Amino acid sequence: MFTGIITGVGRIVAIHDLGRSLLHGKRLTIEAPAGYLDDVGLGDSIALNGACMTVTTFSPESRQFTIDISAESLDKTSGLNQQGTVNLEKAMRANDRLGGHIVSGHVDGVGQVSCFEQIGESWTLRILAPQTLAKYLAYKGSITVNGVSLTVNHVSDQATACEISINLIPHTLENTALGQLKTGSQVNLEIDTVARYVERMLSPALLAPQQDKT
Repeated sequence: MFTGIITGVGRIVAIHDLGRSLLHGKRLTIEAPAGYLDDVGLGDSIALNGACMTVTTFSPESRQFTIDISAESLDKTSGLNQQGTVNLEKAMRANDRLGGHIVSGHVDGVGQVSCFEQIGESWTLRILAPQTLAKYLAYKGSITVNGVSLTVNHVSDQATACEISINLIPHTLENTALGQLKTGSQVNLEIDTVARYVERMLSPALLAPQQDKT
């Protein structure tokens, strides 16, 4: 479980195939900030751009750790199949502050940046989300973008997608990898966990009256 508050910006420095077919995944080597791995152990969960991964090896001395990512996860995420910067967040502890919102680290879809421009001291980020996620996106609701907990400022339903608008303050850009986005960039999206339960509770199958089987 995570909060969407990024605790470090790392970099994928090496990618190795785990097999020769498209059914095989990759082993990623990530370089973390100084001191980031001091309290990390084997098997710990660290989210990379919002995708929960398991630490398979680590070396505080070299500031590097590895994770194995399946072909399925590679197919359902963006930015984890190439070298470059990634947002990092360690799994939250039971006594941690919930600074963002409840995040599971399971990517629900890949969106595309439609606009990224500075307005005043802040930046406006607009993202085209898959239409299948539209019903979970709401004004002032929460969304996770590449692992960062953010607030939706505007929702525009379109024929084939749903565009959301987000305001980014300078602090967010300085402490995450979001500042490297540009129009056309793909981003990992995770919807608010509460929305999942609301949908389930309001599903027709649960609302339909139960037939008497006696």
